[in-house]
Amino acid sequence: MSDENYYDVTAWHIGNAYQDIGEVINSIIADIKSRQTQTDSNEGGKPGAVIYIPPGDYHLTTQVVIDISYLKIMGSGHGFTSSSIRFNTPQNEWANWHEVWPGGSRILVELTPQAGDEEHSAAAFYVKREGNPRISSVEFADFCIDGLHFVGDSDAENSYVNGKTGIYIASAQDSFRITGMGMVYLEHGVVIYSADALSVHNNFIAECGNCIELRGSGQASKITDNLIGAGYNGYSIYAENFGGLLVAANNVFPRGSSSVHFSGVVRSTVTSNRLHSFYPGMLVLGNNCAENLVSANHFFREREPWGPMQKYDNGLDDLYGLLYISGNNNSIIANHISETIEAQYIKPSGAKPVVIRLVSGSGNYLSDNHIVATTEAAEAQATAKQSCFDTQVHALLTVDTLKPLNVTMVQVEKEALHNTILDSGSDAQVVVDKRVNAFRATPTPSI
Repeated sequence: MSDENYYDVTAWHIGNAYQDIGEVINSIIADIKSRQTQTDSNEGGKPGAVIYIPPGDYHLTTQVVIDISYLKIMGSGHGFTSSSIRFNTPQNEWANWHEVWPGGSRILVELTPQAGDEEHSAAAFYVKREGNPRISSVEFADFCIDGLHFVGDSDAENSYVNGKTGIYIASAQDSFRITGMGMVYLEHGVVIYSADALSVHNNFIAECGNCIELRGSGQASKITDNLIGAGYNGYSIYAENFGGLLVAANNVFPRGSSSVHFSGVVRSTVTSNRLHSFYPGMLVLGNNCAENLVSANHFFREREPWGPMQKYDNGLDDLYGLLYISGNNNSIIANHISETIEAQYIKPSGAKPVVIRLVSGSGNYLSDNHIVATTEAAEAQATAKQSCFDTQVHALLTVDTLKPLNVTMVQVEKEALHNTILDSGSDAQVVVDKRVNAFRATPTPSI
């Protein structure tokens, strides 16, 4: 393809993309800006450009700074492979592997944050522009951003900490798209402030400390059809002060501190997601979330089955609630919620786990949630010698050895008034003050 607004990083005359792709892309952006100077020429003037990253490994030692609209940076493959499995496998076994590192169009982030640096300093891509109009229509598609290693004093590769970010968008923007990306071993996959009409779609963002963070405030955006999995000390999907956010059809892997965490989010929808967690607090609606719909999702909580990661958790106990609701006029309707955990691993010891915990607020509507709580005999578990994949699949598929677990299906705290709880647990399974909240129990068989 030949076009003055189409750039191949391997063919650009400034810098060496394999040694420092950051320098090359910054030079290309400077060239676009030097050529596209007219803001209004024949009802046009700045068409933007495409920057193409062919399959290969590209070291990044210079941060890419984006301050132009209509820019698409794209590759030919997200290249994700599990770094967690690799780093928890004896290194002498790597020689027999078909491949060891992520591939595709892969950027190796070699920025090293220093104490006192601003958070965005170790972001591979930093997007910021002030003034009007807001920066618009920047797209990232089909390449891999690899943070390479986590750091720490002990067991560093399982710390989920290195100060690195894949994409950091610091200023208000419109109609950005992040699609088909692979991100691995970054402390923050995607951080976005002040988003409007944002689409984060069909990405593979996993083994990152945090995966998708929508900060500041925003509106009318969507997080859809992604494969996502954060670390035990971070969020898989986080949003604050947002209105009109659609979170749909995502497959969220376990180990994130929260699968979905909303703070001050209103009039948004969480639907048709498959959410899997090893810890309580997998869905949090906090800080006066209001008028949100959480419907037709499948929640599944179990204990971490893979030996190398069993010593870690998110610090919450089983009284916190799998679903933690604090706010007003939210609807929690027709979700399937599964919890399978051995009694010996319940915290605090001997406690009755809480599935849905309505902490505060009024006008919330909980209806027709099907909650299945079970426990598993120790002899039915996978052995520690199994691979990560085999261990987790075994845990997911094991149902014939399960027996019922006594849980509180819905717990309504005294600060929650004038709420409605229907068909989400029997009288014995729901803790609620019926004088100040409406309640209808799920019918139970008489024998």
